[in-house]
Amino acid sequence: MRNLMNGEIPLNFKKNPYDRTQWHDDVTDPVTGEVIEDGTPYMSEFANNFEWGIYNAYRFLIEIYRQMERMRVQLELDGRVPGNSGTFADVLDGSTNKIVLDKTLTDIIEPVAIGTTTLKVASVDGFTAFSQVTIFDDVANEEVFITEIGKDFIKVQALKKGYKKGSKVARSNVAIDTLNVEMGMGDWQTYHIELVEVV
Repeated sequence: MRNLMNGEIPLNFKKNPYDRTQWHDDVTDPVTGEVIEDGTPYMSEFANNFEWGIYNAYRFLIEIYRQMERMRVQLELDGRVPGNSGTFADVLDGSTNKIVLDKTLTDIIEPVAIGTTTLKVASVDGFTAFSQVTIFDDVANEEVFITEIGKDFIKVQALKKGYKKGSKVARSNVAIDTLNVEMGMGDWQTYHIELVEVV
């Protein structure tokens, strides 16, 4: 049975995974034009094999490029900082290289005014004293240092702005776009709640 492609394939293959079709034309009688022998029929499974073959070939090329880009950055850093081995490099392709973005995040559970130093939060998990955080909502944002961690609160430097209930406290307000290979500002999150009747 032929192994025609019908989806994504693993990228760690050892031999060429593409099973190509050997195409043959109809054989016709040159005098009468009668078909003596049928050629290869054109079927959707063959066409899909083309499409998935092209798609998977591009996936493989993109992965090779990503690996080359990581090596290029590592070599560049080794030239500037011998022995670094790319520790401080992230090419933003979704693969980690010794460093991991700290995505620790929590909600402020009540409004806070300018000058506030104690934030009541939904969770303190992942936060540590003397580390920097970003506080933000859909209007304002600022960076402050944590001075103390409590059971259900985080103490910070006096806020320069006020924030509404539901504002975020985050170690990093960054969204990584692996498609365009860039960092962008994280989004203020809005949730839609649908009420359903409970019987």
